[in-house]
Amino acid sequence: MGATTWLLAVLVANPLILGATTSSPGPHDSAPFVQPDAMTRVIADTDREERLTIPVMLEGKGPYRFMIDTGSQATVVSAALAGSLGLTAGPQVTVVGVAGRGPAATARLDSLTYAEREVNGLTVPVLEGRHIGADGILGTDCLQGQRVLFDFTRNVIAIGDAAREQGSNGFEIIVRARRKAGRLIITDALIDGVRTQVIVDSGASGTIGNRALQQAMTRRKAQTGGQVFSVTGEALPIDMGVARTFRIDKINLANLPIAFVDAPAFDELDLADRPAILLGIAEMRAFKRVAIDFSSRKVLFDLPG
Repeated sequence: MGATTWLLAVLVANPLILGATTSSPGPHDSAPFVQPDAMTRVIADTDREERLTIPVMLEGKGPYRFMIDTGSQATVVSAALAGSLGLTAGPQVTVVGVAGRGPAATARLDSLTYAEREVNGLTVPVLEGRHIGADGILGTDCLQGQRVLFDFTRNVIAIGDAAREQGSNGFEIIVRARRKAGRLIITDALIDGVRTQVIVDSGASGTIGNRALQQAMTRRKAQTGGQVFSVTGEALPIDMGVARTFRIDKINLANLPIAFVDAPAFDELDLADRPAILLGIAEMRAFKRVAIDFSSRKVLFDLPG
C-alpha cells in the first residue's frame, strides 16, 4: 500500500460535517505553483454547513465547487468528477480519518486553477462527493506560501503571495503558530484554563476535540450521544461538551461547543496525548476577518465591532 492520507472529514449528530483534513501522497507539502503578483479576491459560496467554497478549474474545465480547507493537507477530488474528467488513476493510499483508517484510490491531476493561480502535477485522493459535500477539497498542498484571508462580512476569500502580503493589514491580533504536516497549529490557547493545541480548520463547520482535552476539562461533564462519521464511512461515538472559556492571545470566546472523539487522526498529528481541537468555521465567523499566513506561520484575527 502507498502513502498515508489523513482525513478529518466527519459527520456528527444531525448530521453535521465537522471537517476535512488530508495529506497528499508523496514527500512534499506543496506542488509546482504558478501565481499572479497581486492578491486575488474571490466571492465565496456557502454550503449547508456554512463552510466556504470557491470555483476551481481542473484540466482547463469547470469551474467546479471546491471547499477551501486550511485543515486539509491534501487536495481531494470527488469520484464523480474524477470519472467525468477521465483522470488517470494513481497509487492506492491509506486514509486516516476521525473514525478510522482505510484504503482509498487516487487520481493524477495535471492542472488545477483557482484564484488565478495554477498548481501542476498533483496526485489527489478520490472520495465520494456525498461525503465531501462539494466537488472537491482545496487543501494546504495548494496553499503553501500563500496568505488566505476569510472576510466574513463580505463573504469574500482573498488569496495572495504571503511574501508580498506581509504586515498586519489592519488585523488587530496576530498569533504565531508552528507547522505540522502542512497545517498551522496554535500552541498557546487556553480552554477552561487548559493549554490546548488549535488547528484553525475552515473545512470544519464545528469544533472537534480529543480525549486528552476532555479528560483535562474535569469541571464540565460531557453528554454522551451521537456518532461521528468519516468520509470513508466509518463511525465512532462522540461526547458533546461546552467550554466556558476559550482564549487565544487577547481573544476570548465563551460557551464553545466541542465534540469529543477518539480520532485516529489526532494520533497521526502527534496530538493524541495533548489537549487539542480543530477550530471550525462557526467559531471563525465570530470574527470580521481571519487570515492564515502559511509562509510566516501566523494566524491573524480582526475583531468585530
